[in-house]
Amino acid sequence: MDLAAFKAKLPSKRALIGFDYGSRRLGVAVSDPLLTVASSHAVIYRQNRAKDEEALRRIIEEKEIGGMVFGLPLQMNGEEGDMAAEVRAFAAEMEKIFALPVAFWDERLSSSAMENFLIKEADLSRAKRKKVLDASAAAYILQGFLDALTYV
Repeated sequence: MDLAAFKAKLPSKRALIGFDYGSRRLGVAVSDPLLTVASSHAVIYRQNRAKDEEALRRIIEEKEIGGMVFGLPLQMNGEEGDMAAEVRAFAAEMEKIFALPVAFWDERLSSSAMENFLIKEADLSRAKRKKVLDASAAAYILQGFLDALTYV
């Protein structure tokens, strides 16, 4: 779905939730209701589909989410690989469960960018970085999407 179609499906004054998908951890970020700022929210340590769904349902209800944005891990040449297919499958499941519009955003180098930021700017130790990296990467992905959405 392109940005304009996604934006047309969004209810007004509802936040977006952004994801940095991983098979062991799911980084979660949430926007404000005006869709201007993304903030890291949580890291969900993946256990099974039911527990993942329960954790996401709590966030979606609490934060009044109106749409979902998934970081799409494209290869450096722009093609989709196995992990991108896994993200698309997970997003399709979440779209069915939560009945919210879904969009994808190129996440190439988002984790690297955030790790560099956390080292250079925030001066976090390796142990502390590990705890916040996935949620920070999700915020980076979601913020890029929000910035692009303002021009649609």
